[in-house]
Parts: sequence; structure tokens; C-alpha cells
Amino acid sequence: MERYYAATCQTNLPNPVDMAGIHRNVGRMLEMARFAVLDYEPLFSVKLVVFPEFAQVAPVFGTVEELHDRLAVPVPNEFTDRYWDLAKELGIYIQTSSFLERDDKYPGHVFNTTCLIGPPGILLKYRKVHPWIPGEWQTSPHDIPGYDEPLFPVADTEIGKIGVAICYDWLFPEAIRQLALAGAEVLIRVSAYMDPWGTASPLEWWTLINRVRAIENLAYVVACNQGASLRNYAPYSWPGGSMIVDYDGRILAQAEPGAGERIVVGPIDLAALRYERQRRRGHFMLGHLRMEAYSGYQKSIYPPGCFPRPPRISDIEQAIELGRQRWQQIAQKQR
Repeated sequence: MERYYAATCQTNLPNPVDMAGIHRNVGRMLEMARFAVLDYEPLFSVKLVVFPEFAQVAPVFGTVEELHDRLAVPVPNEFTDRYWDLAKELGIYIQTSSFLERDDKYPGHVFNTTCLIGPPGILLKYRKVHPWIPGEWQTSPHDIPGYDEPLFPVADTEIGKIGVAICYDWLFPEAIRQLALAGAEVLIRVSAYMDPWGTASPLEWWTLINRVRAIENLAYVVACNQGASLRNYAPYSWPGGSMIVDYDGRILAQAEPGAGERIVVGPIDLAALRYERQRRRGHFMLGHLRMEAYSGYQKSIYPPGCFPRPPRISDIEQAIELGRQRWQQIAQKQR
């Protein structure tokens, strides 16, 4: 299936404090997915539905222990089953909002996790590699000693090769490049990105970063952002602006900036993308990477494997400072 439409389902939902609240939010998102697929069916073939970060559950408690005990779930779970039922019924692929995930393999840790679910089931599970430090309690898999699972998985599906990363991950071109190097054709951004770094001047980070990642990786970007009101998702304001961007950085569709529920759909033309990746000699950055030239990447900066136990704020602050010192040392040697 080389041509289809993607739908970003921007949400404005209250933050759950228990499992019943998560079921309520998932129910509303499934309803939105039905709207996106069935109501647009006379016009478009919507095959990919994407939700924003923290739509079904947010880290509303002040300690990782509370998050783990009250809101964290294993993956798969009863909520992924509900997504899967709809994916099978409608023949679609759903990029879930993020879960607060617990895993007995890593006791006490909580991950920020999103799943790509299609008719066959869960096709990939992505754990946020770059939590928004120091403001998020969730653990990065990079920070666990001996972590041996793929950090940047890509799913090969009938609607293309799909990779996903969450919110702050997208400020790191290195992270998204890993997905492209693994063959990703559609890059999904599951995000809760607040003002003033949203859709409005003078910063417009949301818009700028989505477009640049599309250009530098010659890939489609499907980016879904929180549209929650301050009442539902304090203490920040959420600008929305969910969008679909093509491989040359053109915005094909975008939700009107501002809080609130929005569904916006845009085309994914894999045939065109594959042609351009095969045909281009200029502006094909993936094929022009001079890996040996990037000597700065051969040094560790933010410390790996530094949190055998769930991190506290003091642990995160120490890691941040160590990363700053290592960067300064590298910068001095590069002069």
C-alpha cells in the first residue's frame, strides 16, 4: 500500500489518577480514531492514526514510586488490547499515546512508552530515550546498566517502514537519524510540547524541528501534539499544531494552532518517497554521511548505564552536570 492518509488525533483530556481514568481516555481516543477512519472514508483512505504523548495517562504524581504503584502498567496490557481490537476491525495502524510502563525485568523503573499496533498486534514498542530532564521521572533505557533491547526499533509494515520517537527525543537529530538509518520512511512524533516552544513566533520550535527532521532524513513526519487546556493539563499551555510533513519539509496538513481536540489528515505517498530516495544524487543526506568524520560522536557525554535503581532528582542533576563537564572537555580538545 504505497499511497494512503495519516491522521493526527490531537486531544484535550483530563489527566487520570487511576486505571478507570485511563480507560476513559482510551475510550475517547478510540472514538476519535473511528471518526478519522470512517468519516473521512468517502474522501481518503486513512490507514495510520497517531495520538499525542500523555493523552491516556500523564506523570501527575511527584515521585517515581507513586507513578509505578498507581499508574504504571506492563506492555502489553488491557489498553493495548483495546487498540488492537480497533486496528483489526478497521484494518488500520495506531500509534498509541504514551504509557507509563513498568517491567519486572527492571524493578522500580518507569518508562515513557508508545506502541505501534496494527492488525497483527503490537509491531513495535518504543521507550523514550531522552526524558525531558530534569522535569520527567521516567527512566531512559540508555541509563540502565546492561540494557540489551533495541533503543530505536523500526517496524516493516504494509504501509511502509515506520519509526517513532517521543517529544524531547526530536530535539536530538542523532536520535531520529537512527530511525532513518534503520530504513524508516515514516517518522512519527508522539508529543506533549508546550508553549513558548510551540507553533507561534518567535520560537516555533515545534514547526521548525518537524520540518528539518523530515528534510535531513528524506522521510515523512507525522507529528501529533497535545492540545490540552490549562485546566486539563496544568501547569503548561499546549499549542497543538499537529501536522503531516513530506520528505522535502512541506507541511501537507496542520491543525490550527491552539488548544483543543483536532483531527487532521494528510497524504503519505511512499511511491514518491522511494523514487526520490533512489533517484537523488543531491540533497540525499542519508547517502552522504561521512561517519568517520564525526569524531565528536566517539566520546561519551551524558553517562550511560548510570541508574541501576530508579533515578531521583538529585541523581538526574548529577548526570546533567557530568554531561556538561564532558561536553566542555570535548569542546576544548576539538579547538
